[in-house]
Amino acid sequence: MEEIEEKIEKIEKLIEEKNINELKQLLNNLNSVDISAILEELDKEKSLITFRILSKENAGEVFSYLSPEIQEKVIENLTDTEIKNVINELYMDDKVDLLEEMPSNVVKRILRNVKREDREIINELLNYPEDSAGSIMTTEFVDLSEDMTVEEALKEIRKTGLDKETIYYCYILTWQRTLVGIISLKKLVISEKTTKLKELMETNVIKVNTLEDKEDVAKMLSKYNFLAIPVVDKDEKLVGIVTVDDAIDVIQDEATEDVEKMAAIAPSEDGYFSTGVFKHSRNRIVWLLILMLSSTITGGIIAKYENAFMAIPLLVSFIPMIMDTGGNCGAQSSTLIIRGLATDEIEVKDILKVIWKEIRVALVVGGVLGILISIFVMAVYKNIALAITLGLTLLFTVMLSKFIGATLPLIAKKIKLDPALMASPLITTIVDTCSVLIYFTVATSIML
Repeated sequence: MEEIEEKIEKIEKLIEEKNINELKQLLNNLNSVDISAILEELDKEKSLITFRILSKENAGEVFSYLSPEIQEKVIENLTDTEIKNVINELYMDDKVDLLEEMPSNVVKRILRNVKREDREIINELLNYPEDSAGSIMTTEFVDLSEDMTVEEALKEIRKTGLDKETIYYCYILTWQRTLVGIISLKKLVISEKTTKLKELMETNVIKVNTLEDKEDVAKMLSKYNFLAIPVVDKDEKLVGIVTVDDAIDVIQDEATEDVEKMAAIAPSEDGYFSTGVFKHSRNRIVWLLILMLSSTITGGIIAKYENAFMAIPLLVSFIPMIMDTGGNCGAQSSTLIIRGLATDEIEVKDILKVIWKEIRVALVVGGVLGILISIFVMAVYKNIALAITLGLTLLFTVMLSKFIGATLPLIAKKIKLDPALMASPLITTIVDTCSVLIYFTVATSIML
């Protein structure tokens, strides 16, 4: 980060000095990702000057890494010719992503400068459901014929590869564009020039359908360590590929969404700073209101046992400890189960195995915590009844908390809800009520 800040200062100085040649040389030695980060930090005028100095090829790549807000500002200040040059350098999936992020007036201007054949493909991709493989795939891939020789295939790659998003996998198609095989560039390079592709290609191709959930596609890329995965339509015709960079974006978006849900916040596609105050408030307040009203049940239970407080005032001082321990135990279990469901390590059918494991963990954890709090109470208050009450309460609370924390995400998954909804805030609210009920039930049975 410190290095980027130094580069920003240097670029600002070169712009003020109007030293364009040195600025161009500096930008040529920088990575496109770093240039995009620099443009995000520069003021509007200097950012546009810097962007215009970039070569046509580099400008397109840098543009694809910019945030939607900066992309919009750049487009608003470019001429139609400049827009055309930038858009032509973008891969098809990046063009689609750009159009999805821009306001309608900017979209119209972009489409006006897109090639006609590209516009038709873009419209097709935009028609796929938002969460499908079709919505994140690119149509720029290398396709070959099984009757080609290795030498012919390499010649075709040299001819068309520059405009493809990836050349590491090549797809073998029939004349009807049905996918029949796949071959890696590595295999082509090390094979004899005269060998036919049908003798080398892998015919057991792992592929996905255009309507497959994009999160499942990302998981498949991770599972098989692929750089790209082919996407076919209902007729088994190859229509595109999903590359690993798009899969990473999907995984990041899903992880962000899960974290927001686990914190009882309605998910937002916008970044923290690009989301307005009122939208932030709206995303948070609904769940906070639900949890606040739910907590009144706990207050009602405490009020019901008012006589127990009057008889033994010391009981009140341990309520926060009981509630916090129960909430923390439930949050621990729910976090592990939600993560396990996200990585496919745990499935709904594993519910009995999960419960059995959590019960055993709860017995160990609850037993240790119960013994320690009993020893503490005996040492400080010399009250054996209170010590037994707190020890048993912690044991039962931990067991119930672990059970609730483990089962609720699985139940949510079963009924087609996002397991992330059953995270810490909701679990804590439920467990608070249960732990207080356990505490006073045990206390009134032993101490009154």
